[in-house]
Amino acid sequence: MTLGGISSGLEVIASNPKLAASWGRCGLLSNQASVTTAFVPAWRVLSDLLQRRLVALFGPQHGFAGVVQDNMIETGHARHQPTGLPIYSLYSETRQPTADMMRDLDTLIIDLQIVGCRIYTWKSTIAACLRAAKRDGKHIVILDRPNPVGGELVEGRVLDDDAHSFVGEFPIPMRHGLTAAEAARFFNDEIGASLDVVPMTQWEPHTYWCHLTRPWVLTSPNLPTPDPVYVYPGTVMLEGTNLSEGRGTGLPFQLIGAPYISSSIGFINRVHDLIGNPPGVYLREASFQPTSQKWQGKECQGLQIHVIDPSKVRSYELTLAIIKAAWDVGGGGFAWQKPPYEYDHVTTPIKLIVGSHQVTEHLSADRFDPSDSFWSHGIPNYIKRAEKHLLYRRTLRVAD
Repeated sequence: MTLGGISSGLEVIASNPKLAASWGRCGLLSNQASVTTAFVPAWRVLSDLLQRRLVALFGPQHGFAGVVQDNMIETGHARHQPTGLPIYSLYSETRQPTADMMRDLDTLIIDLQIVGCRIYTWKSTIAACLRAAKRDGKHIVILDRPNPVGGELVEGRVLDDDAHSFVGEFPIPMRHGLTAAEAARFFNDEIGASLDVVPMTQWEPHTYWCHLTRPWVLTSPNLPTPDPVYVYPGTVMLEGTNLSEGRGTGLPFQLIGAPYISSSIGFINRVHDLIGNPPGVYLREASFQPTSQKWQGKECQGLQIHVIDPSKVRSYELTLAIIKAAWDVGGGGFAWQKPPYEYDHVTTPIKLIVGSHQVTEHLSADRFDPSDSFWSHGIPNYIKRAEKHLLYRRTLRVAD
């Protein structure tokens, strides 16, 4: 099934320029994935539409052009060669627009392709922009885009109040089911900035990226195609372990393993023992050698996650089972990664990623139950709160 006719917020505003008449002088937060279906970048669309009213550009983590690979590798401020406009990095010495950056703006336009996962830092960047707008009396406009993992299912426990970080600021689950504009509305309940959104037209929340006729442009260097996006809300948890999550290979977030795993088949069999046959994917035994990041230059035994049906993938439970399996068959080699992680130099990274300081008590050498209510904590309250901010009709529900 493929569905055409969907227009992103960027395409809606390009077709209806009068919508921007009251925005005044504007900045644009976007990156290389902020394009039309014809690959026209947002900066060009808005430069043509706003003319001299577009006065500044902003970039999120990985940079305005999406060049930088790793976490906590900052990008500098720059000058945009095609337009001559300043590019302010919001993953630099500051992760929130400063008063100086906002001074010449009336409106900050945000056009970012989020990937449906709490830990992706752009939602924190959106929240930071809302706070800056509130502080400086400015206006925010979100140009909406599809959630590539659909807008109906949620997975993973809701962030605990004592586990806030740059990868989690608000009480949302790992797979949250919202679009960028809906998430901004959710955050703004607490922040109270001046916020408008330009919704998509004809987007159906039950659809996944594979159902759309839109091209995929890598949102960040390690999400080069839609396939890793479908499993990312789970496999990103591997950043908190000493398992390679496939960084430094051609299949990030799909190749998983380590040198201390002696048998790929035994590893996969243990995953199956824990959760049966995971839906929507096939686990194939694999050997690989990362060229960077964890286990650089070392041969790893493990598995590749082949995505068969994105709508059936339950990556959160799958990844919990992968972690437990590595613990069980790894001969004592498995370990949690140590700080720092996304500017937190104290907390064990897996606690920030999962969003709870109790995670290591529930996932350990002698304890793991995927049906434990710990792993879905807070979901009913989250759904009740989130549904007030939905722009597209549907019912959020827990992935079964």
